Amino acid sequence: MGNNFSDVQPDGYPTTAPSFSDAKLSEKDEKSYYIKADVEATPNPLTDDASGIVLHSEREIAAHVVSVDDDPSLNPWTFRALSLGLGLSAFGSSLGITAEIYYFKPQVFLVSVMFLAIVSYILGLAMETFIPRRGLFRYLNPHPFNKKENAFIIVMASAAANSALATEILAVQRLYYNVTPDATTSIFLLFSSQLLGYGIGGILRRSEYSILSSERSVFLWELFPEWIFPLLAGVSIFCLAAPNNATVSRVFGGSNGNEGLGLLSICLDWQYISGPTSPVAIPLKSQNFPFLSQLLFYRNGTIYDQLLILNSNYEVDPTLLAEQGLPFYAGTFVVNLISINMGVAATFTHLLLWNRDDLRESWSWMSPSNLYKQWKEFTWNNVEWKFWNDDGMRKQPMGNEDIDPHYAQMLKYPDTPNSWYYITFVVSFIGALVVIYKSDSTLPWWGFVIAVLLAVIFILFHGALYAITGVTLSIRGYPVFRIVTPMIAGYLNPGKPIANMYFVLYSYNTVSQAILLLRDLKISQYSYVIKDTKLPPRAAFTAQIIGTLLGAILNYFLMNSIIDNHRDVLLSVQGTNMWSGAQPQAYNSQAIAWGGLSHELFSAGMRYQWVPWSYLVGLAAPVPFWLVHRYWPKLRADYLYIPVICQLIGWLSGGITSMVLSFFAVALASQWWIRTRHPRWFQKYNYLVGAALDGGTQVMVFILSFAVNGLAGKAHLFPAWWGANHDGNYDHCLNLG
Repeated sequence: MGNNFSDVQPDGYPTTAPSFSDAKLSEKDEKSYYIKADVEATPNPLTDDASGIVLHSEREIAAHVVSVDDDPSLNPWTFRALSLGLGLSAFGSSLGITAEIYYFKPQVFLVSVMFLAIVSYILGLAMETFIPRRGLFRYLNPHPFNKKENAFIIVMASAAANSALATEILAVQRLYYNVTPDATTSIFLLFSSQLLGYGIGGILRRSEYSILSSERSVFLWELFPEWIFPLLAGVSIFCLAAPNNATVSRVFGGSNGNEGLGLLSICLDWQYISGPTSPVAIPLKSQNFPFLSQLLFYRNGTIYDQLLILNSNYEVDPTLLAEQGLPFYAGTFVVNLISINMGVAATFTHLLLWNRDDLRESWSWMSPSNLYKQWKEFTWNNVEWKFWNDDGMRKQPMGNEDIDPHYAQMLKYPDTPNSWYYITFVVSFIGALVVIYKSDSTLPWWGFVIAVLLAVIFILFHGALYAITGVTLSIRGYPVFRIVTPMIAGYLNPGKPIANMYFVLYSYNTVSQAILLLRDLKISQYSYVIKDTKLPPRAAFTAQIIGTLLGAILNYFLMNSIIDNHRDVLLSVQGTNMWSGAQPQAYNSQAIAWGGLSHELFSAGMRYQWVPWSYLVGLAAPVPFWLVHRYWPKLRADYLYIPVICQLIGWLSGGITSMVLSFFAVALASQWWIRTRHPRWFQKYNYLVGAALDGGTQVMVFILSFAVNGLAGKAHLFPAWWGANHDGNYDHCLNLG
């Protein structure tokens, strides 16, 4: 979003620092900055050199951790960069494949870009070393492999890294409706939904670390919790002491999907500890139904058969509904819905109270006076439709001596013309309209338009929250706006669950893709994986588009492969330690509940009325804390980001939960003890170690997914022993599935 926001990538590592190209910090802001710095520790200028200063803010991280050096003579436009980018997106080490794998695992999370950095760097050096530079080979190996080529490859493959949400619709239709859309319609559905957010994000982009090491990664360690010794995913003393107690399993179990709350469990599997986001990077700012589940149930606790209430057009039939009765959620999932709704609503109030000056500055281009001025100055000669003739040069803001040094380095490269993003938006918009009618989505054209407009609003506010806190409420893994948008769609198109899914796709996924586009643009400017380099904006745009389209195709084929091989597991309540249908189950349950039964379940006086009422609670939640800080600033209520707190109330509503204690232990050690007591070590190694942990873990998980965990067919589990209890939960809690 705006250049005055800091930014952290969804996998947790800082990719941006605040850009001060728009305006200087006011005297009041500077004073507030230093007051906050005094809360935890104060650097001693007499004893601390630059590498020993305690880093308190993202601005200091940018100054002391992220390099501003860049060599504009390096060329990213090589066949080698393109071929390696395509290869990493298409082959087994592509993050696009890995992200789709994790979508069908018990704990969904984004895969670290370090995975790509390691592999692309090694392959680039290999091509440089072994391919001759004579004759025609000089086109394959024109010069030594350089940093900009590496960055180009990373951006391309990272664009393919995120499992396309459209695969959820396709998966749900196959699993729960026995419908398999044809390949052509499916691919165009993927393309249009993935690029729509890119177009909007690019149009709004102006309103919005130097590490590469794998030698010390935990590549080999991950063999143990992932295959040989899966008990390490959740060691629970309580379950070992009382393995047959159902209450103990619900409260303390957490090594398997939807097992329990994981209270006081110790997790030694980094893929789960860093699941939602890396703990080394985020600052310290009962029933008849299963305890944890994303499915819908009859009153007696059996799984609700949704096909028995739908007619031939997959719309709710009132007569059939009366025969089957209304479905029930698991209680923990209702808590999750309420907490997420509170978090979404609190985002608007929190930003308007605490960050209204930032929002005003970033959105100034949308003011009536500015829009009128642009209209008066408009001439066809200035239109960028002939984008091949547009130099797109960015001008340095006038009268601003406090310009972000990273942004200053990018000024020497032509910017991506707005027309490129307008064309992306128009093509994907038209493609989406064709797809929703071709696929019999039951979503009318006006519903699609409302979905897109809703996405624009969410991008403006959610993008600001993400930029300020580094925490996202909508990136894959925790379905935040996937709770809001089904509610709206349900009241706009009652009785149409499939229309509900398509509405969510073109609203929520558009937000997600826009944020990911901004993330990749920030990686290009504040690259943390490649030292001393900036990737030109047009190279980043090209890499993003190619990677996204190729990744969507790979997602489609891999999704079909996983469903073909693990259909029964994906349909079960608990799944296994390796595979889970929790994500498509949740998506389908939301579509049925909101899309088909919104009035019957969520309206005032109905069974789950507090789910929509929680929006009002969320809107009011930030106000008391803002008032406390206004009148009693020493209490530091400004450290509390209410939207994030509200969302995390329902964090333990499903998946593997044993990582919570370990997550906060690592976060406290990294962001408090090491940062304040050993600042020199923090600056040099904190993000390096975190990246190495991510990279080594995820490379091994990817290999094991194909080699032993059944992705390519039959699974080859490690022989059963006490540490690998294949007949029950790995932590020896009572299996309630």
